[in-house]
Amino acid sequence: MEDRRLLEAHEEGPDELRRHTALIADEFYEGFIAVEKIDRPAVSIFGSARVREGAPSYELARTTAHLFAKAGWAVVTGGGPGVMEAANRGCREGGGLSVGFNIALPHEQGANPYLDVSLTFKHFYARKTMFVKAAEGFVVFPGGFGTADELFESLTLIQTGKVLHFPVVLFDSTFWEPLLGWVRERVLPLGMVSPDDLELLYVTDDPEVAVKTVLDSYRVLFPDVQ
Repeated sequence: MEDRRLLEAHEEGPDELRRHTALIADEFYEGFIAVEKIDRPAVSIFGSARVREGAPSYELARTTAHLFAKAGWAVVTGGGPGVMEAANRGCREGGGLSVGFNIALPHEQGANPYLDVSLTFKHFYARKTMFVKAAEGFVVFPGGFGTADELFESLTLIQTGKVLHFPVVLFDSTFWEPLLGWVRERVLPLGMVSPDDLELLYVTDDPEVAVKTVLDSYRVLFPDVQ
């Protein structure tokens, strides 16, 4: 794995460092080319790779993505199993453009079978950039460390003005409320976030509300685009 080799090596010479840098640059370029294939507004949907068909998160992600597809949007995921598969599947079933940006890992399954545009990355940071570059909004289903990483990176980019202020929808209020309570009760009183930062987040248990939140925000930002 290129990420592991790069992060563990401390005595590489200039030639090897240049080789690694070129590989990373090439992967960014390939990612940008893949994003250019998305010919419509897109939403990035995140969530656990470990849920299976029939689980609430799987079925709700599938329904949500189906509604985005019916609205003429593309759906972008990490391209793997679980919530990612559900979202790509729902998008495909709704006639939308289904996009997956996978990552090469030794212990994870490969790409799911519901992808129209697909690219597998070796470097996490290149992959994560494409989730943001492709998206007009985010919907985040329950998940673990990877999902939390994607959530907070997205919020940081929005908070610091690196990307446009567009909605981040947290799906499943019961799952996310402990995290939000910690932010409100511990982080906010210490001044480590501002009240405005909390307004970056929307919480819902309804696929139609999740879709409407993202679409309404997009129409405010781009009133001339239907």
